[in-house]
Amino acid sequence: MPQSKSKRSRYTPPAPQKAPPSKLWVPATMFTMMLAGVVVVILNYLELLFGEASNSFLFIGLGLITGGFVLSTRLR
Repeated sequence: MPQSKSKRSRYTPPAPQKAPPSKLWVPATMFTMMLAGVVVVILNYLELLFGEASNSFLFIGLGLITGGFVLSTRLR
């Protein structure tokens, strides 16, 4: 007698493994880069540290902020 569909064994894939938590340097570097970028941009516009406002310091600050966001994608 053939087996019914309900009694056949079905393949169940193994449960996906959880990724390990991030190392401590990932969030520390992420927040440091974001904070440093904001500080560079603010100091650039206030003309306190660098003299005249310069686009190069603006791009450095935005690059640091972007680097912090890129690191935030690695955070688990």
